[in-house]
Amino acid sequence: MENLEMLKARRSVRSYQDKALNKDDIEKIVDCARFAATARNVQPWEFVAVTESKTLESLAALAENGRFLAQAKACIVVFCVDTKYYLEDGCAATQNLLLAASMLGIGSCWVAGDKKPYAPQVSELLGVPRQYKLVSLVALGHPRKEDQAGNPRKRPLKEVLHWEKF
Repeated sequence: MENLEMLKARRSVRSYQDKALNKDDIEKIVDCARFAATARNVQPWEFVAVTESKTLESLAALAENGRFLAQAKACIVVFCVDTKYYLEDGCAATQNLLLAASMLGIGSCWVAGDKKPYAPQVSELLGVPRQYKLVSLVALGHPRKEDQAGNPRKRPLKEVLHWEKF
């Protein structure tokens, strides 16, 4: 798939097959995340790859909009050391995770983390030092066929692109 078309085709997937992910694929996805744009090349991110079903269930119980994490085959949890641009850098890394997963044919979904009430519990569950802030949780798994069909309407380019002035 051409890269620009892949960017347009990527969708959030919340329903997964009961099929394990390859550890090499998880590593490839995280490897792409570490190449994300980062202010002043600080690279404040750390990634926790969760594949144990009990831990995935615990994450799902904590994140009210991430209950589907319990059915995912992996979750990449993105943390950043608390720097001036931690959120921007962590979001850039998260987007790279989503795109890399899509390129490998793996379904993914971004679950918010920053400033969420469950952020401290997620950090505690995963043994993360206090100087790190939770940015996101990214569910991964092989998409179920019924979850591949989604094609939500996107606003046309002419509605969102402004030349020279708003």
